[in-house]
Amino acid sequence: MSKTPREGGKPSEPHEADSHDLIRVHGARENNLRDISVELPKRRLTAFTGVSGSGKSSLVFATIAAESQRMINETYSTFVQGFMPSVARPEVDVLDGLTTAIIVDQERMGANPRSTVGTVTDAHAMLRILFSRIGKPHVGPPTAFSFNTATVRAAGAITVERGDSAKAVKTKFTRAGGMCQHCEGRGTVSDFDLTQLYDDTLSLHEGAITIPGFKGGGWSMRVITESGLVDPDKPIRKFTKKELHNFLHLEPTKVKINGVNLTYEGLIPRIQKSFLAKDREAMQPHIGAFVDRAITFTDCPECGGTRLNAAARSSKIRKLNIADACAMQINDLAEWVRGLDEPSVRPLLDSILHTLDSFVAIGLGYLSLDRPSGTLSGGEAQRVKMIRHIGSSLTDVTYVFDEPTIGLHPHDIRRMNDLLIQLRNKGNTVLVVEHKPETIAIADHVVDLGPGAGSEGGTVCYEGPVEGLRTAGTVTGRHLDDRAALKDEVRERTGELAIRGASRHNLRDVDVDIPLGVLTVITGVAGSGKSSLVHGSLPADEEVVVVDQGAIRGSRRSNPATYTGLLEPIRKAFAKANGVKPALFSANSEGACPACNGAGVIYTDLAIMASMASPCEECGGKRFDSSVLEYRLGGRDISEVLGMSVAAAVEFFGAGEARTPAAHRVLLRLADVGLGYLTLGQPLTTLSGGERQRLKLATHMGEKGGVYVLDEPTTGLHLADVEQLLGLLDRLVDSGKSVIVIEHHQAVMAHADWIVDLGPGAGHDGGRVVFEGTPAQLVADRSTLTGEHLAEYVNG
Repeated sequence: MSKTPREGGKPSEPHEADSHDLIRVHGARENNLRDISVELPKRRLTAFTGVSGSGKSSLVFATIAAESQRMINETYSTFVQGFMPSVARPEVDVLDGLTTAIIVDQERMGANPRSTVGTVTDAHAMLRILFSRIGKPHVGPPTAFSFNTATVRAAGAITVERGDSAKAVKTKFTRAGGMCQHCEGRGTVSDFDLTQLYDDTLSLHEGAITIPGFKGGGWSMRVITESGLVDPDKPIRKFTKKELHNFLHLEPTKVKINGVNLTYEGLIPRIQKSFLAKDREAMQPHIGAFVDRAITFTDCPECGGTRLNAAARSSKIRKLNIADACAMQINDLAEWVRGLDEPSVRPLLDSILHTLDSFVAIGLGYLSLDRPSGTLSGGEAQRVKMIRHIGSSLTDVTYVFDEPTIGLHPHDIRRMNDLLIQLRNKGNTVLVVEHKPETIAIADHVVDLGPGAGSEGGTVCYEGPVEGLRTAGTVTGRHLDDRAALKDEVRERTGELAIRGASRHNLRDVDVDIPLGVLTVITGVAGSGKSSLVHGSLPADEEVVVVDQGAIRGSRRSNPATYTGLLEPIRKAFAKANGVKPALFSANSEGACPACNGAGVIYTDLAIMASMASPCEECGGKRFDSSVLEYRLGGRDISEVLGMSVAAAVEFFGAGEARTPAAHRVLLRLADVGLGYLTLGQPLTTLSGGERQRLKLATHMGEKGGVYVLDEPTTGLHLADVEQLLGLLDRLVDSGKSVIVIEHHQAVMAHADWIVDLGPGAGHDGGRVVFEGTPAQLVADRSTLTGEHLAEYVNG
């Protein structure tokens, strides 16, 4: 620590302001943390390691970052706080030395169809200003280039009051917007297959409508059948022209049913508002399946999919309009902007160029600004969020990252490491939750949590420099230098999946044969076309089971037992053993505690203060009515069973009085994917990203399919768990399945029977198959980036 010289050259005592160089955490008890204490150095890079579920996120996000944000929120007036999300103080005794926390997590971007990469990074807003200033012909202000702003014209009289007199003045108002009126700025239009909406041989009372949510007796149906606008007893094919119009296209109309005023609306406008207002990725599975079946989306014929009206498209700079610019690959767009020589807008050009160069620096130069944000992977979304922080003038803040290397090829991990070091060297504190040894290696300080997961974790196993971790004897330390060896022999293929002429996104008319009966790994740098090849070219039938990275959607009432379907056989087993109906053993149905409605806690809204959640006094947090808890199976009531870990439940339902084969099969799959420590009733909202991914995998393992497609199954996996995953993949292949894995992890590549490497770069520099063969051939060949990194890995 520097000391200020006194007169005469003798050093003075350190300034008191320089003594706060640590973030001190004492007595942290959030989630599974066991009263732990750590001291984190400021202006250094600290990596948090440990197996999935060991408590890393609970310490970093739910304790340190949450308290920093809560304290910042408290600096605002109570009026402003009323509009902000309220956050309760985390369970911790002392939190000292906190700085402003900026969280860059891996939550996916919102699935709003109007949101694009350009809009979420403000790059599109800057381009709109640029075109409004120097675009020829001039068509209006920046709003004239916004596909979310409609053109509005109005005329009328306004009253102007001056002193004691008032005078009516005629006025006109115009707001120039860039929205295409035909598609309302979405870029696509929908066409309906009416045969998927209803069966025209049936009447409404006979159940003609086949749309989800339109069940007989429900309000959706009653509004139609009792409106008087259509005949509910006549087959739809016999409707008059007017009745068919009322049934399908009528705009909202007030009707009275049993004395209640309701709104009647035709089927098609109702579907457009209820189903099509969301992006396809954000829909529930059964809704999404209906949309895929009944509705086709095509580029808007009016705007060609650009979302913009003719006026916005007519204004150009160097022969490009704003739609052309947004459709370009970002690294190409950066070069185009670099070539613009307009002194009048030089500061604006510099700002645009800084943002675009940040995309390239972070490995996202292959994206385009018109890419819908909902289609980004978790890793891409996290890196897009980083864009606004690269080159930021802020210092002495705390950046918190959640596995920033997710979805990154080893080649790209080096660039990510450089960015993390760059943020630290500017005087910031960088906290990283991470599993990859390449990123752990650059840390100045490491906090290793464990030793296990769930109730077996939550303690600090090691704290100190990386070198000490290697010899600390912890699970992470023992596996830090793990290297998967190449196979001596690979399996023989039993057939092939032929892909011919694949041209989705950036694929360049790719022909490739995917072997069956073996473990095949599809690899390549981020943006090289891996997902486009697999998800866009494989046949979508019951023989192909896809486990992608889509988020698990569930409320705080959802848990592993409900998500996997495990609760159903358990409820039936309880019902059979006690001679009652299964609905009693659901906390969301008849068995729920009447005081808390099966939530287990009572939520108290304290306005601007954080909402309080206290255990229900009636059921003691057990969620069930006391009468239900009198029924037992194998000596346990339903709340005790839901409180069991997966590992304990495997034994409980595997033998004895509680033996339930259907439940036992599901539990074995959960144990197979390394989730033996989870409790059956743990809310899904408390699971980490890696745990949610493996929960999906366990669920899909029960499906009948000959080909399994896994999209980066190592996401969120600790080094020690990768070996278990490889064993699971082997068991799937040995049971007669064909397993295709999109993966960057070198251990999975080394364990494969066959590798298809795409590249050589990303975006338009990729989209080609640059290698096909065994891992040993790829290492020997070293002709691709993947080959170089895999050779370095297995020889390391």
